[in-house]
Amino acid sequence: MIFIGCAGWSLGREHWPAFAEEGTHLQRYAARLTCVEINSSFYRPHRRSTYERWADSVPEGFRFSVKMPKQISHERRLLDCDKELDEFLAQCSGLADRLGCLLLQLPPSLAFDAVSAEAFFSALRQRFDGDVVLEPRHESWMAAESLLIAYRIAQAVVDPSRISSDCSAVGWQGTRYWRPHGSPRIYHSAYDDSYLESLASVLQAADAHGATTWCIFDNTASGAALGNALALTALSSG
Repeated sequence: MIFIGCAGWSLGREHWPAFAEEGTHLQRYAARLTCVEINSSFYRPHRRSTYERWADSVPEGFRFSVKMPKQISHERRLLDCDKELDEFLAQCSGLADRLGCLLLQLPPSLAFDAVSAEAFFSALRQRFDGDVVLEPRHESWMAAESLLIAYRIAQAVVDPSRISSDCSAVGWQGTRYWRPHGSPRIYHSAYDDSYLESLASVLQAADAHGATTWCIFDNTASGAALGNALALTALSSG
């Protein structure tokens, strides 16, 4: 299965003709795209009832990727996070079977430490058996692949790349997760047709190998993500 969507479900006016006129933004978005990444969970907690409401707003096959809170990744830096993990998972489990995966984005200053990383991944896996995707931003995480495989954690393919491993799907291969942020102007630039055509082929190949395959456009600052996601959906289903 290939899931294609955006970081958030905001619908810019220029894209309204592609969506139904009735319903909430999420309902209209979910009628055209197959997934969404919830980024607001990084900044603040959401009630379990909010996640339940979102789950009830989307079709059966739609999936959410939920970004893990900054309290875990940036403030506690993966150390002694049991309380924060318990609270976060109790909230986002309100998505039930619409919860597709968790995204853990690390700060650029967080270097790989095998002992603390394994302790965190072990604590996470004791509580959550679903798909997990890691986006490290320090070069030292190049050494983490065997640990990621052991704990069934995929590493995101990121554009523009920030570390050497950003350009290929490393880590656990059961899930593959592309996260284009916009290039050359990060978070703003739209991707052209040639990039999208190449990306569609790569996603189809990953899907053919049996991986749960995601592509989340994070070039949302100028509204480019939605158009890119719609175009890639058409290319990937063709």
